[in-house]
Amino acid sequence: MNRLTFFLLAALMLCALSLVSAQHQARTLFVALERAQAEEKQLDIDWSRLQYQQSSLSKSARIADSARAQLKMSPALAGRTQYLQGVVLPTTPPDAGKPAGGADK
Repeated sequence: MNRLTFFLLAALMLCALSLVSAQHQARTLFVALERAQAEEKQLDIDWSRLQYQQSSLSKSARIADSARAQLKMSPALAGRTQYLQGVVLPTTPPDAGKPAGGADK
């Protein structure tokens, strides 16, 4: 009976240590999950803020103001515009790409 009692006591101790270890691991994983969810919320907030900034920075009025103020650009006026005449290539007749013989194969 002493052996059986010792064996059951050892099994009870191992089960208790296993339970404590499992509880600790569960708490550790829960804390990591909470941190990840908080980080996800913060990243979502940052993403929304960046999208708003991008939309406000890409408005044409802001771009035009920035071009005038920082780059000292001015809009093109009709009197200052110079038009260049380029070389005009001859156009090919519509039936020039068809093979000789008149029938498409």
